[in-house]
Amino acid sequence: MLGLNKNSSPRIASNLRWAAPPQCQIHSTKPIKMVASTENGAKSKLKFLVYGRTGWIGGEIGRLCEAQGISYEYGKGRLENRSQLMEDVETVRPTHVFNAAGVTGRPNVDWCESHKVETIRTNVVGTINLADVCRENGLILINYATGCIFEYDDAHPLGSGIGFKEEDTPNFAGSFYSKTKAMVEDLLKNFENVCTLRVRMPISGDLSNPRNFITKIARYDKVVNIPNSMTILDELLPISIEMAKRNLTGIWNFTNPGVVSHNEILEMYRDYIDPSYTWKNFTLEEQAKVIVAARSNNEMDASKLKQEFPELLSIKESLIKYVFEPNRKVSRG
Repeated sequence: MLGLNKNSSPRIASNLRWAAPPQCQIHSTKPIKMVASTENGAKSKLKFLVYGRTGWIGGEIGRLCEAQGISYEYGKGRLENRSQLMEDVETVRPTHVFNAAGVTGRPNVDWCESHKVETIRTNVVGTINLADVCRENGLILINYATGCIFEYDDAHPLGSGIGFKEEDTPNFAGSFYSKTKAMVEDLLKNFENVCTLRVRMPISGDLSNPRNFITKIARYDKVVNIPNSMTILDELLPISIEMAKRNLTGIWNFTNPGVVSHNEILEMYRDYIDPSYTWKNFTLEEQAKVIVAARSNNEMDASKLKQEFPELLSIKESLIKYVFEPNRKVSRG
């Protein structure tokens, strides 16, 4: 048992030869407000330990670190192996840890329905393990989580503009994947060193990536048409690095403000990239017949993130700037 609660005092592991640098140590159980500076060349003092090397987000974090001149290394340990994680921390001596590892299922979350133990091992046990190792060593953990733990309800009706906030309790349990994610988010609330980023339906300008939400739906025979909050990685992943620099913690809805529907995205795809592209819609009831697990549809309230980063674009503005304009093949009429 971890034996941790909100009143537990953080401990720096005495059996390690290294402890976190003073600028990123946790000194109290109050909300963490670290003093690591990013001025006067302090960028070179940052060192990130990143988990999820073979994943989409993990790979992008590495590329962003290289572009910004931030020292980083990928973790070698498996999340469920505590001794391996401790060895990574001791060897790398990071100032911050990023977790982009996890089980989402291939080709989709339906895989998790028939691989429940494997899903629990990584998404729950592994994530909690990493959070605890980071806490023991006075390190903030930037954890890429999911916002697919909510669905429209009477208090948050579709089309109302009322989004789920960070403090809302998850109400979607239609897939085992979402169940594990909601479970681990609830547990992580007890770790004052964790920054939980609720990612939804991630999109990037790389339309060749099969994990890209646009690439996925553009290849489907039929799609539903429901407004959803989504995450434009090209804009938001650099923000997650800035959040680490600011030592931000707690839960954050990590989506662009507003919603966009499947049809609106595919209309942009047609208008910017392929004028001959066509698609067909079907209902949620029809969709349910061809998938194993239900899918989450919701609107997230991104006002907290927008307040911290006022330059954050709305979902439709971000789609045009980061995805469709860079990939434009149709000349402006």
